[in-house]
This record gives sequence, structure tokens and C-alpha cells, in this order.
Amino acid sequence: MRPIHIALAVLVAALWGANFVVIEAGLDHFPPLLFCALRFLAAAVPAVFFIGKPPVAWRWIIGVGLVLGVAKFGVLFIGMDQGMPAGLSSLVVQIQAVFTAVFAAFVLGERPGRIRIVGMTIALSGIVLAAVDEGTSGPVLGFTLVIASGAAWGVSNIMTRKASPSDSLRFMIWVSTIPVLPLFALSLIFEGPSEGREAIASLDWSGIGAVVYVAWVTTLFGFAAWGFLLRTYHASTVAPFSLLVPVFGMSSAALLLGENMSLLQWPAAALLVGGVALTVLQRRPAPSTPGDDTPADAPADGTSPGAVPQPTGTAPAEEPTPAPAQTATATATDDPDPDGSPRVPS
Repeated sequence: MRPIHIALAVLVAALWGANFVVIEAGLDHFPPLLFCALRFLAAAVPAVFFIGKPPVAWRWIIGVGLVLGVAKFGVLFIGMDQGMPAGLSSLVVQIQAVFTAVFAAFVLGERPGRIRIVGMTIALSGIVLAAVDEGTSGPVLGFTLVIASGAAWGVSNIMTRKASPSDSLRFMIWVSTIPVLPLFALSLIFEGPSEGREAIASLDWSGIGAVVYVAWVTTLFGFAAWGFLLRTYHASTVAPFSLLVPVFGMSSAALLLGENMSLLQWPAAALLVGGVALTVLQRRPAPSTPGDDTPADAPADGTSPGAVPQPTGTAPAEEPTPAPAQTATATATDDPDPDGSPRVPS
């Protein structure tokens, strides 16, 4: 990769990692479902009026919008609102890579090799260790909800791979229109109109900044940049950068929120990141020209951090998108994110 593109990949991972801290800040201003609804509203409007519908069937746009927007991000925001720390959330949600690989095996018939199975086992052992720690010192409900968010992300990765969008940014913008009304309705039902009115009435620049960051920086810029990288290089070349998302997430949470990791969380993090690395990293196809590590002959499979490679070019991330094990996930949803499907940075 060219140095400028390496810098871009690291920048996206940093933005997606810091996104968890911004979510934490946003939850101080908004109830979780309302915050999530505002995120997708800001990501979709006004962009959707200037960008034509992607050449993808409506069933995929609606399906990914509901699973990724309502299930994945809605549950993640609720889990963090229930006390799940930002740094730990950025790490645990990467279990989506394992879910993506498992779902790909059942739905797409992609049988994981021995190395990937070992990677999934190692990653799951890290989750178990983190769960033991949370069971004695942290919010069990929040931890469980973040795991469920990773599972929903895995489903959306598979759906995005089936949709095979050729333009990850345009696809993400149109996908963002779908969760808005369901999330506003759920917020009205479960959080109540008074809480929403109070949050809007007391809105300040900090709250506005949180919405702008999660909508424009991590969703629009993050997925646009990740999609560009995946269209330019092999997915297996870009995917490893998604593993930096929890690194930036935990470090930014420690620096900005004062979060400290327990003694059990360090080995849990090592096991999870190492297992996801084995699950996501795949041998890169030989380039068409000997020694050429730049443009891939075929479009990259995936778009968001830590997800399965999809034909979009993870990821989100990741947050952001971020593919089962080839595209790291934010994210996100074209496989920003492990083995062939989009990940959306959170």
C-alpha cells in the first residue's frame, strides 16, 4: 500500500475507535434509541436527496437497515447506556467477526478452514474470560447486549455480501434512511415522549457534536474512505487495519474517560484480538503483476472493519458497514468489517 493510503486506513480505524467514546458522551445527552435515530437521520439527510439509489434490490436496503441500524446499533447503544464501558465495548463487539464466519458457513456454504476455526475458538475464549470478569465486576446485561449487537452485525454482514453493493457510501446512505422511523417509534414507546423532549430542549453543542461525529465522521467519511481502500487493494490487505479499532477505542477511553482495564480484561483482549486476527486474516491472492501490492484485479469483497469480505470493495466498522474474516469490522456495512462482509464501526 502507498504510505498515504496506509495513513488513511489508520485514520479510519482511529476515528472508528474513538467513536465509542463519542457514543458514551452522546448517551449523556440522549436516551439510547433516540440518539441512534438521530445518528441515522443525520447520516441520511440531506445526502440521500443528492445521491441516487444504489443498484441494489430494496429488500437488501431495508433488511440491512433494520438489522444493522435497529438491531446492531440500537442494541449497542442500549448496552452502553446500561453501563458497558466504551473501551470494552469497542473490543467485545469485534466478536462479530466470529458470528460472520459462522453465519457465512451456514448461509453461504463457506466452510472455515482449520486456522479460522482455531481463531474463532481463541476469540470465543477471550469473550468467555471477559464475561467472567464482567460477571464479578461489571454490568452483565450491558455485556450481553453488546454480544448480541455483534451477532446482529454478523447477520448484516452476510446480508450486505448478498446485496453486493458496488458503491459502499451510496449504499450506506440509503441504508441509513431505513432505521430512522422504527428507532423514533421505539424511542417513543420505551423511552417516552417526555424524555425525548427534554433531551432535545436541553441540546447543547456537545450533544450536537456527538450526533455529527457518529453520523458524518464515522458513518459517511469512514465508510467512504474504507470503501475506497477496499476497491483499491485486496480485502486481505485492508482488513488487518480494522484490528486497530479496539486498540484506539480502549486507549481513547482510557485517556478521555479514565477507564481502566482489569487484570482479566488484558488477557481477554489479547485472546479476542488474536483470535479475530486468525479469523479475519487470509492469504492474499497473488497480484496480477509480480511484486504489485496495489490495485486488485477484482473488486474487493467487503467493506467495514472486521467483517466478511463482500463484493463492495469492512468493514465498521467501525464505526463504523467497518466481512466475515476478510474485511475487518464498523462497521458499517459492506464488509468494514472480517470474512467477506461489511462491518460498520459503531
